[in-house]
Amino acid sequence: MNATHKVTKFPNGLTVATAAMPHRASVSLGLWVGVGSRIESAAQNGTSHFIEHLLFKGTRKRSPQKISEDVEGIGGYLNAFTGEENTCFYSKACHDRFDELLDVLSDMFLDSWFASSDIKKEREVIKEELAMYFDQPQQHVQELLNATLWPDQPLGRPITGTNQTLDGIGRREVLGFLRQNYVASNTLICAAGNLNHAQVVKAVSRYAKRFVVGPPAKFAPVVTNQTAPRVRLHTKATEQTQIALGLRTCSRHDERRYALRLLNTILGENMSSRLFQVLREDHGLAYSIYSSISFFEDTGDLVISAGLDAENLPRALKLIVAELRRLARRLTTPSEMRRARDYAIGQIDLSLENTESQMMWVGEQWLGFGRIVDPAETRRRLAAVTASEIRAAARDFFRPERINLALVSPIKKADALAKILAFD
Repeated sequence: MNATHKVTKFPNGLTVATAAMPHRASVSLGLWVGVGSRIESAAQNGTSHFIEHLLFKGTRKRSPQKISEDVEGIGGYLNAFTGEENTCFYSKACHDRFDELLDVLSDMFLDSWFASSDIKKEREVIKEELAMYFDQPQQHVQELLNATLWPDQPLGRPITGTNQTLDGIGRREVLGFLRQNYVASNTLICAAGNLNHAQVVKAVSRYAKRFVVGPPAKFAPVVTNQTAPRVRLHTKATEQTQIALGLRTCSRHDERRYALRLLNTILGENMSSRLFQVLREDHGLAYSIYSSISFFEDTGDLVISAGLDAENLPRALKLIVAELRRLARRLTTPSEMRRARDYAIGQIDLSLENTESQMMWVGEQWLGFGRIVDPAETRRRLAAVTASEIRAAARDFFRPERINLALVSPIKKADALAKILAFD
């Protein structure tokens, strides 16, 4: 499971990072660019995700079908994702097919056609993706929450864009966005598995000079001017009320992130968490109830998600707020601290067993911190968190001016819910 990390940077700024796992049969390769929806203006919203789709639509030497065949035909797979701050194209196959994986990903990144006809077709495909998400209340409520947490700024806009913004993105806009943002200094090629770093660097050197030179992309910092709880309701004839309750927290560079990681485990990350035990086991109010955390360059959030009967909504919110208040007022018990630490550290160990997870770790660490944080360092920091630090984090972040609630529900009004959220 332990991997040896190495990094090499080319003169144009392109970076290669590897995690050697010599006893694995596979290799996972990722081509990352430090660009996501946060770099987009309001009119550009959805461009990064659009480009992610278009890179699969054909190059000068490969049709869309051949792109797939050249990876799947060697027993591998190929995929991609777009986030708020990064985009990643990745593949996996047996370690002796590394050169073929690199050739496909480099071809997609450097030589895609971006034909106007493909852009027109893929725009309609993404609109269908948007319609699918809108029909899924669990997904829709998360987008509503983002818009409430981060109003009128990129973090609050959907990564996929909207029907209106997609209609304004054509070939000229795509190519201009690429030239400005998809540059060598903003790009990382990382691989994990049965590999040799020097050989990976040599293989990448065949393509390195073709990456465009330019300054890395920058995005505007978040703006926060909230003074009281905010509630956003989308009324829809659903069987369940879906809620997403979000609290703004801290950035991935903040030392409090380790305490928040354990706080989230205690609060709602698993079946032994407080929210699961109270809302599901003790009161039978929800089938699904959980919490999750996200960290960005200059901010973060903790989100509690649940699906429940509309009649139980006020009661459920009061119970959730009571648990938030309890974390801010009382020290976590030693036994609960031990379970949370063991769980969080165990999840890191389990997640890094395969080459794809190691590749993701390397990419996220390098683009997020400018270095590859050793998992052992993260384990040590989590093991050192105290109950007092967890309570202090709860007091810092569980405040009325940080709390936001989004709902997709058959209810018509939600005005009274804001009073429940004013919990201090």
